Order: sequence, then structure tokens, then C-alpha cells
Amino acid sequence: MKVIDTKNAPGAIGPYSQGFITNGLVFTSGQIPVNPENGEVPEGITAQTEQSCKNVAAILEAAGSGMDKVVKTTCFLADIADFAAFNEVYAKYFISKPARSCFAVRDLPKGVLCEIECIAEA
Repeated sequence: MKVIDTKNAPGAIGPYSQGFITNGLVFTSGQIPVNPENGEVPEGITAQTEQSCKNVAAILEAAGSGMDKVVKTTCFLADIADFAAFNEVYAKYFISKPARSCFAVRDLPKGVLCEIECIAEA
């Protein structure tokens, strides 16, 4: 197993890694919409989805993979009413249309509106 660590995505805020490469696959931790340059969270579901997608992309790039190699995502929304707006941004990044689960959850770290994790080919 190889740990993925990049400054182009937010650092872990707990006892976990940004991701791992094992057996030809990349597993990312859930990425919330924190800008890794300044630690800020943008306002609104559209901007937050955009930042979460950028964070996932940065981890995949650090692993030598890419968004086009994603086979599965798990997405968490603070409000299922944001589903359509989330999908609009998500579709621009996950163009290979990977398998996906999407859930509304009670709360997310730092009070954000979305979180995305994925599995991709290395």
C-alpha cells in the first residue's frame, strides 16, 4: 500500500490519509470543499461541489490517476434538496459516469454542504 499525500488538497483533519493506492486502485478519503490554499469554504452548493471535485482531482493526480479513471463515488449531501445543483457540477468532473451512491446525511464536517469520496484505477 502507498499513502497519497498532496498539498493540492486539504490535509486530513483527523487520524486518516488523503488516500491510498493498493492493488491497482486508488481510494480517496471523503473530500469536503475546503480550499487547500487558504482553508476557506466557499458559499453555496454549486461552489462547494466545485471545490470538493477539485480536491478529489488533486488527490487522484497525486496518485498518478485521474477523474477519467474513477469507477465509483460515494457522495454525501447535507440537504437532498441540493441534489440537482450538485449533479450539475458533478457531471462536469465525473465525465466517465462512474457508479455512484448519494446520500443525504444529518451533518458533515465543518458544516459543509457536500462531501465526495471515490475509487479509481491507479
